[in-house]
Amino acid sequence: MTTPNEPDFGGHIGRTYEESTPWWPEPPPGLGGPNVVMVVLDDTGFAHFGCYGSELATPNIDRLAAGGLRYNSFHTTALCSPSRASLLTGRNPHAVGMRGVSNWNTGFPHMRGGINPRAATVAELLRAHGYATYAAGKWHLAPMEECSAAGPHTNWPLQKGFDRYYGFLQGETDQFSPELTSDNGHIDPPRRPDEGYHVSEDIVDQATGWIGDLQSVRPDRPFFLYLAFGATHAPHQAPAEYRARWRGRFDDGYEAARQRWFARQLEMGVVPAGTTLAPPNPGVPAWTDLTDNQRAFASRLQEAFAAMLEHTDAQIGRLVDFLSRRGLLDNTLLMVMSDNGASREGGPFGVMDEWSFFNAAWENIDDIAATRLDDIGGPHSHSNYPWGWAQAGNSPLRWYKQNTYGGGVRDPLVVHWPQGITDCGAIRRQFCHAVDITPTILAATGAPVPSSHNGVAQIPMHGASLLATFTDAAAPAPRSIQYFEQMGHRGLWADGWKITTYHEQGRPIDDDEWGLYHLDDDFSECHDLAAEHPDRLRQLIDAWWVEAGQNGVLPLDDRTIELFGAAPRPATVHARRDYVYFPPIAHIPADACPPLGGRSWTITADVDVPDGPGVEGVLYARGAHNIGHSFFVQDGKLHFDYNALGTHYRATAPLALTVGPHQLGARFDRADKGGRLALVVDGDEVGSVEIPKIVRMLGSTGLDIGRDGLSPVVDDYPAPFPFTGVIDRITFHIRSRADAAEVAATARVELAKE
Repeated sequence: MTTPNEPDFGGHIGRTYEESTPWWPEPPPGLGGPNVVMVVLDDTGFAHFGCYGSELATPNIDRLAAGGLRYNSFHTTALCSPSRASLLTGRNPHAVGMRGVSNWNTGFPHMRGGINPRAATVAELLRAHGYATYAAGKWHLAPMEECSAAGPHTNWPLQKGFDRYYGFLQGETDQFSPELTSDNGHIDPPRRPDEGYHVSEDIVDQATGWIGDLQSVRPDRPFFLYLAFGATHAPHQAPAEYRARWRGRFDDGYEAARQRWFARQLEMGVVPAGTTLAPPNPGVPAWTDLTDNQRAFASRLQEAFAAMLEHTDAQIGRLVDFLSRRGLLDNTLLMVMSDNGASREGGPFGVMDEWSFFNAAWENIDDIAATRLDDIGGPHSHSNYPWGWAQAGNSPLRWYKQNTYGGGVRDPLVVHWPQGITDCGAIRRQFCHAVDITPTILAATGAPVPSSHNGVAQIPMHGASLLATFTDAAAPAPRSIQYFEQMGHRGLWADGWKITTYHEQGRPIDDDEWGLYHLDDDFSECHDLAAEHPDRLRQLIDAWWVEAGQNGVLPLDDRTIELFGAAPRPATVHARRDYVYFPPIAHIPADACPPLGGRSWTITADVDVPDGPGVEGVLYARGAHNIGHSFFVQDGKLHFDYNALGTHYRATAPLALTVGPHQLGARFDRADKGGRLALVVDGDEVGSVEIPKIVRMLGSTGLDIGRDGLSPVVDDYPAPFPFTGVIDRITFHIRSRADAAEVAATARVELAKE
């Protein structure tokens, strides 16, 4: 008998329960299946794990490799958000609306900043199969302007199939003072850096807590854990004891290290005999051509990277040990991988602050070497290493993250599953890609792939399962073709051959030169066979265009930095010039903040001064120790500090306020490359400072009203230094719009000078 509230009821409904027959639905079929853990590292190159050739310390990952498999032909999309979209959906990134980072929405279907509902995530499919689903760490799969407390939350983890989430929604975060989100709300870190806090430890604590609760209450339910570290994306930060272990270990330079790592790769069989070590990438200076200070700086930057990777490996070890103690490890399919190759975003010499790269504001390395080397890797740095060390991490491959050569798209993949893998310690050489991970998980768990999910017709899976390779080294590659495209760089792999281009931004697409490589014989793509096989080259180029059409790759788009300053769109947080906030208000992420970089603006705080001691505290703070603004009252003075990548420009004025309402304001008038910043109290200008060069991109950390809750923008006060009066409202008025193209054009010109 059917009922209106449960049409599929399989029992019988009578007048009373004595006359009725109860019925319960069948339990989800996935109960009792294998657990699944997907560990994703960020900007970690092909060679960086010890088990892939480096001399860096990754003993826990190496232990997993010794008890499982290493894949040496695993590929990604060359950038984080697209790779993660592919990993979690089994579809190509352009087809699901994520060709680039989720901060962008270009108005085309291939770049919306969120995963299309027509591509259900593996978490959604596993949850329907009976799994508990957890995500911890980096997300970066939601339009970042939607990541404030106002949402919409459509693309947040809990709306994409995860039961619990704890981590950061942005593409990067300060590892000591992260912008944290728990489930659907923003929270403060549970401890401060001086109390020993680090986000990598925190997310593993959360993950093991969830699993422990599940095992205690519902041990029959398997789990899927997506654990996405901020490491080894910049900023490269780790506890002091880890940094101390690497002092002086890289003083012989990236060329010498690269030769040693390549020799280890050959000895291990991670790369085949006969492989050519790629020559230095264009723009990489010879180690001997660097000054003493440049070498000291580059060495210390690599030490910070090594410390961060070792610290991350230790957290993976904590998770593995927990699973082992609980008797869960043997039946857990555990995969460790990177989302793209090592980063090029430190420039030729490395940077103390990665945002100097994005603002084309090059640092004085001599000054850093004299005063700040010991800060690198700690709470007062935001560093990234130079191109030479990035290429060492990608050994033996060419180019980096963002590029479709091997250095961008060929990455480590370790798979560990004692109940499913018997060929322990072996290397698998089959071509595979990020889109193959979800089909592999579904095959291992038995979860079905529906043609419709939540009433939405689904895009067919583009990937194929790797399950056969777990037990058969000779199993064929799961697919015969895979395209690549990233910011105009393009590539295609087909049956052991690969074509690829390196695209210069702004150059006509038709002027790009394609290289042809036989990957079965040329692991590092060093021997271009285009002139010898023009017919094959033409055939593969034509095949690329076919794949591009079928996967929504077009239109090709090589814009990068300028997309961060794109014109506001209707029905978004930026469809206005006035931003009015009424405290208390949750922390606002960077992409949802008023766009102050490169513009003229006015900030007005309507405050109420209570009777008693003089008010003090932060009115508005944006950014962190390395870059941003702080508008605050302290010691009877009003201050606005403009932190330009560690160079502070400050307007200060005495402040004597009577009890009652007042207006405290700051006004910035842009002029040429800089501008003038003035303080205003109750309509009267009371102080000013000249800013010789504006900072167009204000970093990845958002804003607080009435406090400075994370890493303080200035050293004058300890966080959070809340305002002791009452802020009725604070208004940001944008008085001019910068030309977004100016940002990118300036950066390109400055970079070309290097």
